[in-house]
Amino acid sequence: MTVSYTVEVADARFGGFSKLLFRWKGSIYRLLYKDLLVFCGVYLFFSVFYRFLLTPKQQDLFERIALYCDQFTNTNFIPVLFVLGFYVTLAFNRWWGQYTSFPLPDNLMMVVSGNVHGADERGRLLRRTLMRYANLSSVLILRSISTRVRKRFPTLEHVVEAGFMTTHELKMFESLHSDFNKYWMPLTWFSNLAARAREEGRVRDDIALRLLMDELNNYRGRCSLLFHYDWISIPLVYTQVVTLAVYSFFAFCVIGRQFLNPEKGYKGHSLDMYVPVFTLLQFFFYAGWLKVGELIINPFGEDDDDFETNQLIDRNIQVSMLAVDDMYQNLAPIEKDKHWAQGHFSIPYTLSTAAETLKPAFKGSTFDMRMSAEDLEIHQPADAPGKKQYFPLRGSLGDGLDCLLQRGKGILRGGSLPSLMDVSPHLNEEDKPYASPEGDATNHREQGDAFIKVDHNF
Repeated sequence: MTVSYTVEVADARFGGFSKLLFRWKGSIYRLLYKDLLVFCGVYLFFSVFYRFLLTPKQQDLFERIALYCDQFTNTNFIPVLFVLGFYVTLAFNRWWGQYTSFPLPDNLMMVVSGNVHGADERGRLLRRTLMRYANLSSVLILRSISTRVRKRFPTLEHVVEAGFMTTHELKMFESLHSDFNKYWMPLTWFSNLAARAREEGRVRDDIALRLLMDELNNYRGRCSLLFHYDWISIPLVYTQVVTLAVYSFFAFCVIGRQFLNPEKGYKGHSLDMYVPVFTLLQFFFYAGWLKVGELIINPFGEDDDDFETNQLIDRNIQVSMLAVDDMYQNLAPIEKDKHWAQGHFSIPYTLSTAAETLKPAFKGSTFDMRMSAEDLEIHQPADAPGKKQYFPLRGSLGDGLDCLLQRGKGILRGGSLPSLMDVSPHLNEEDKPYASPEGDATNHREQGDAFIKVDHNF
């Protein structure tokens, strides 16, 4: 069964992931402990063999072999990280693609419920049969790729017994000879039955029939994609290369990482710890990474984290029949909602979430950005014809700058900078800006008037 721990990591807190390390089901410990025990046993054998069973001359030979093997484990002669990382990434992308390709009937059942009409027994029979055909197709394809589903439905008679197929349909299915998988056959029945429903007027127009066919093709495409994922695997040679790289690396580590006699002064062997702690950690990480690739390369098995295909089959057939049968034209009385007479209203919060109302609504990352007065002035190209227009700020220069800042704040909170433009067509006669060339602007400033360009919305 899929191991879910989403709610336990909903909030980032101290030791959040650390609690997950003590789980057994679905853990890396459960996948790796047998391999780790074998590695420790082989390492212990060579350690005892070197320390107690060899003569001094034989120990010298073993030490030279160990130093030679250690060269290959401490350098890049075996590119374990590269081949292993790329392989696991490829396997993960394949795993996610298979998950997103799982045929779910939700869209199809909505289309069937809304476009195949009739509250009588015939209409009900058409809708239920259409969805049964769709679910039958997914069961047939999952029998072909999932060991769990195959064990649940080992023969087509078990499929008939489960109610996905009738005895007559089984005879028709078996009478059609084909050398290939016939999971598509119920979908052909679906399309034929939909065409008949159109002839009977149960499907009221060709647009509705086209919508049914489009959703059916999407559903069929997912079934086909699952079949091809099962057919076309990651190339075997790459899987072999990764496995050989990891296993050969640790085969050299078994000898090369032995603790040699410190009295002989070998480089890097000044301490005899007996237990190779860091080598065991390296084995745990590298071999564990390989186990992850082995786990997700085919999620339709019976591992702890494989897809719950049988549960998905149960869910799909149940919601399909509920949608097209029990929920067909099943509407609650239409009533005015609670906030019908309120122009502005707010949705209540519980005490545990009331603090969220104190947070201002997000309106954009630049909504409250501050800008200087110089940044607010519009730049005109040097070769632009005409004269610049300025709006005089009455009073002292200090008052004019305060007014400018207030107007700039209003621009940032109420409008966008590209809306800035000259305002002379919208001003009264007594407040019209002076029109002057750039050289005359200095004279006006000497008279105590400041001129700026403003938005016509002021």
